[in-house]
Amino acid sequence: MVLQNSNNIPSEQFDTSALSKELDLPTSPDDNRHTQVRIRVRIPKHYHEEPIISQLISQHGVTVNIAAALLSANARDDGWFDLELKGTSGQIRSALIYINDLDLEVWHDSNFQEESW
Repeated sequence: MVLQNSNNIPSEQFDTSALSKELDLPTSPDDNRHTQVRIRVRIPKHYHEEPIISQLISQHGVTVNIAAALLSANARDDGWFDLELKGTSGQIRSALIYINDLDLEVWHDSNFQEESW
């Protein structure tokens, strides 16, 4: 599914359980090459008090850059984060599986250039 975001940039909603194929991440556990992926995540208001981004860093070893965010202080609405995840393919895969397990809506920015470091 291709969606238009607020900047009129096409992005794709995806199921992170199929992320290896969708993002073309190497599947070998011995592959230690670094890569990055840019995603947009919807955080439902019932998760506002949960340390989701902190868990991505501490439990999955990825570097997280918050490129943009929208989260109201009064927690009446869902929040959105535009995240750049950097790490090995395995770390990124693990982080995206964690996000999938939380059942969060995720969009992959199809125009963001994934690069090896």
